[in-house]
Amino acid sequence: MKLKVTMLALVATLGLAACDRVDPNSPLGKRTAIFEQMMQTSEDMGGMLRGRLKFDGEAFAQGAVRLDELSRQPWQYFPEVKDDERTSARDEVWERQERFRSLARELEQATARLVEVSRAKPLTPEQVAPVMQQVEDACEACHQEFRVY
Repeated sequence: MKLKVTMLALVATLGLAACDRVDPNSPLGKRTAIFEQMMQTSEDMGGMLRGRLKFDGEAFAQGAVRLDELSRQPWQYFPEVKDDERTSARDEVWERQERFRSLARELEQATARLVEVSRAKPLTPEQVAPVMQQVEDACEACHQEFRVY
């Protein structure tokens, strides 16, 4: 009897946990995956600039290209009408779409500048740090206006 109760509790817990999952093929799932990739890429790049990782100019330049590619992708997965209540995006994303898209373009421009600067050989942290800061600032500006923390 005790085993049945324990198993029932386990199944119920797993069932509830599964309800909280996001469909990876939904707009929310797709944009979340892209944002996670952006975060991982920028974390490594920032780590190189902050001394957490050894600076590798080639790896940094590759990261800049990857970040630029990623910066252009998530916006297509924000539909015109809010799609999911569990999103970490504020309602303002859908209420102020022009401003949201403007900040998205600012990020894209900043990552494009980072790619350009990262083409220098040899590449040094001093060359890329100010432009990487612009990328981080663009991310932060959008998060401050449009993300629920």
